[in-house]
Amino acid sequence: MESQAPKGDTYAIIPMPQSHASLHIHIVFSTKHREPLITSELAPRLYGYLGGIARGVKSPLIAVGGIADHVHLLVSLGRQTCISDLVRDLKANSSGWVHETFPEHARFAWQAGYGAFAVSKSNVEDVKGYIARQEQHHRKQTFQDEYREFLSRHEIEWDEQYVWD
Repeated sequence: MESQAPKGDTYAIIPMPQSHASLHIHIVFSTKHREPLITSELAPRLYGYLGGIARGVKSPLIAVGGIADHVHLLVSLGRQTCISDLVRDLKANSSGWVHETFPEHARFAWQAGYGAFAVSKSNVEDVKGYIARQEQHHRKQTFQDEYREFLSRHEIEWDEQYVWD
């Protein structure tokens, strides 16, 4: 990794060989129109594929789970990985893979947006548990209510008309 530092009127490139990061991100997105398209047969293979995509961009997947209409991913974000690029790659590549591998899932698509929420290292285990308990959790709360709760808890302002597609 390199950094630019002022040197007179020009910039000098200073090597930064010992750059480190510990950035854990909880990413949430749904299927388009929250359709229940992630079947119990598809889910394990889809989750494995998402993990491969994340590893490929040096942002290992720590946990993945969800229910039929959405997924939760806990990712250790790589030093040179942009969240929007990661989510774009996850969604585009996985939906393409689903269409190629499972022709019966021709309607499969992800929503346009996503949520990405910072997770401190001390909360990684709690978030892993939360993701593992999605089936149980959603017996009591809808995805929409869960997502609104995330936005509120993280003090993110939103306009309801632009959240859902």
